[in-house]
Amino acid sequence: MTYFLIIIAIAALAVFYFVGVYNKFVRKRSMMDEGWSGIDVQLKKRYDLIPNLVETVKGYASHEKDTLQQVIEARNRAMKAEGVSEQNEAEKNLNTALANIYALGEAYPDLKANTNFLQLQQQLAAVESDVEKARRYYNATVRENNIMVESFPSNLIANAMGFEQTEFFEIEEVSQREAPQIKF
Repeated sequence: MTYFLIIIAIAALAVFYFVGVYNKFVRKRSMMDEGWSGIDVQLKKRYDLIPNLVETVKGYASHEKDTLQQVIEARNRAMKAEGVSEQNEAEKNLNTALANIYALGEAYPDLKANTNFLQLQQQLAAVESDVEKARRYYNATVRENNIMVESFPSNLIANAMGFEQTEFFEIEEVSQREAPQIKF
């Protein structure tokens, strides 16, 4: 009878451990979803500001159509991007296009002094900072999830229940790792 109780106790502990680790994976997945949602919200704010910035620049540099068109196209691609790797690539292209707009500001002193342009740049800089914070939070949740997926014995439960490692949201180009400098 004692052996039977010991076996039942061990089985109960194994079940409780399994349920606990499974629930921890579910929490981690929810936190990653929350983190991605935060990035998505900040990127949408950013995408909403970009057309206003382009319109402001158009008034001063109408002959720079190619540069302005590249920004709009990069924005549209970024808005349609799905998944972490596709979003990474789209954001890299958008950052490059935005850098070209800022360069136009340097080339046109009247534009550089325009209050709308300056306000839009300040708003965009604030959103860039918020995107960075959201990215940091998301990547922290991904790191925690990936550690659990790889660590023994939780990796046994992860494999059995279909939990997988998740991709970090990183900008691959070293020059793109910092938010664009917006100072005039």
